[in-house]
Amino acid sequence: MSINIGIIDSRVRKLAGDLAPEFETRLNIKNDEPKKQSAAFVYLVAKTLLDLSEPEALDVLTEGGADFGIDAMHVGDVEDGEFLVTLFQGKYKQNQEGASAFPQGGAEKMVQAIKYLFDPRATITTNAQLTKRVEDVRSLVGDGYIPRVRAVLCNNGIKWDVRAQEVIDAAKFPHDQVTWMYVNHDELVLLMQAAKQVDDTLRLAGKAIVEDLDFYRVLIGKIPVAEVAALFARHGDLLLERNVRRFLGLQSNRVNQRIASTLITPIERGNFYFYNNGITLLCRKFTHNALQADNFQVRVEGLQVINGGQTCKTIEHTMATLAAAEPGIEKAFVLVRLYQLPSDAGDLVRNITYATNSQNPVDLRDLRSNDIRQRNLEAAVADLGYQYRRHRSDTAFKTTDISSATAAEAVLSVWRHRPQQGKFQGREHFDKLYDMIFSDDLNGAQVVIATLLFRIAENKRRRPPAGAPDFVAYGSCFLAMLMGQYLLSDLGLTLAQLNHTKFVDAKAKLEQNEEAYFKKATDAVDAALKKLYGGQTVSLQRLAATFRRGDLIQELGVPA
Repeated sequence: MSINIGIIDSRVRKLAGDLAPEFETRLNIKNDEPKKQSAAFVYLVAKTLLDLSEPEALDVLTEGGADFGIDAMHVGDVEDGEFLVTLFQGKYKQNQEGASAFPQGGAEKMVQAIKYLFDPRATITTNAQLTKRVEDVRSLVGDGYIPRVRAVLCNNGIKWDVRAQEVIDAAKFPHDQVTWMYVNHDELVLLMQAAKQVDDTLRLAGKAIVEDLDFYRVLIGKIPVAEVAALFARHGDLLLERNVRRFLGLQSNRVNQRIASTLITPIERGNFYFYNNGITLLCRKFTHNALQADNFQVRVEGLQVINGGQTCKTIEHTMATLAAAEPGIEKAFVLVRLYQLPSDAGDLVRNITYATNSQNPVDLRDLRSNDIRQRNLEAAVADLGYQYRRHRSDTAFKTTDISSATAAEAVLSVWRHRPQQGKFQGREHFDKLYDMIFSDDLNGAQVVIATLLFRIAENKRRRPPAGAPDFVAYGSCFLAMLMGQYLLSDLGLTLAQLNHTKFVDAKAKLEQNEEAYFKKATDAVDAALKKLYGGQTVSLQRLAATFRRGDLIQELGVPA
């Protein structure tokens, strides 16, 4: 048994035990240790690969009977008319030899799933967990949004063989819409490793500018793309601030496709330098031979890529498919900016990262973490007995912990009356919607109460009460919003009056009436749906679309 197989097996067994109640409730897995371990393995892959929280990772699991070969499914936010869907299929072997290839049959199931799941006209039978997600995706497709599919095949063995590859190739999926990815124990261990200091040598080409700015140093030059590929071959994603969630693949991202196309096309390779915005690097220290005129070899300590991660990963993947002696590849360069910053320059690092990545909202939660409003909320929430986590963290959450991402979704849904944006526009929460959500008058009590309301609705979504209507699967943010209105009404308060002095009363009132509030909100939404659709039966696809578009806001009589 390899050490990495042992590491993953240890984690899988622990997760299988810790999450057994969840697996029993969500996936109906009872007294079946192999199935629990299989579910735990898929959970671990999805959580690690997509950088999900524990509740988010549990939510994506769909394993069970009638799962169409899909063990987990994650639907990303809509961006530029497209959305990324990641499908997982896991094969976890009880024997720990690590020599089994991902089976051909697994690839065949994934191919069939992709053929049918994204066709709104196809009739399929799947389990309840998967059906809700499939109909959500189909409603997006019906509204004209384009799905980009990433099929992740994972096991604790080796990659699929040539026969499985033939199955994938024979499917003839559009290369700009479906990409395939393999993950095993070795890749997982690499992703889970704590950030290590990367020390290496950058071999630049041609002239470069080196300048001292106060206590910082700057180097601007160009580096051959072959050197970038070699650098990532040596260190992989340890060079990136975040894991491979930031790399969406060559086929699932149009920018990456253009980067790859330039490298693949011989007559365009020499223009790569002009087509690309370049790479921004940070390091603790860099040294070079200043007596040279050009072609510097720059020794760097503590190297990190803070902007251009997509470019670097695309170069790495594309160069792996090209022959080393490809004509013209030696003329392909990329602009590089290298900043030497002291180890205590944390705020400056975050500000530089924010400024150079502001076009990529998925990362803005971390980049906003040092904002004065986030710091103030951290202190205010702490005074109420809760911990506000403004930084992303790998440590387990307690019931008294509130992440900034959850707070944003809850506040936008409950107090700003934008539940459709709370649920479906997560990329914008720390970008375009940031000032609306985290306004100057938002206080700690409002954040905690909104989060508690949101958690109640989300728990009902994950574990619907007996006889709960279908819309509970899609309308949790709407239900939380209505519950917030009922709570304020019972307290006789406006939102502005809900502060630390009223927090204890508000929390007690919510705990006393949460079931009644949820039932009242469910009845209100049910009545609004019947009014909106004239009492006709509404399909899951239409329900998903209704809550995504916010059609019910006016019917519910909630002020904008």
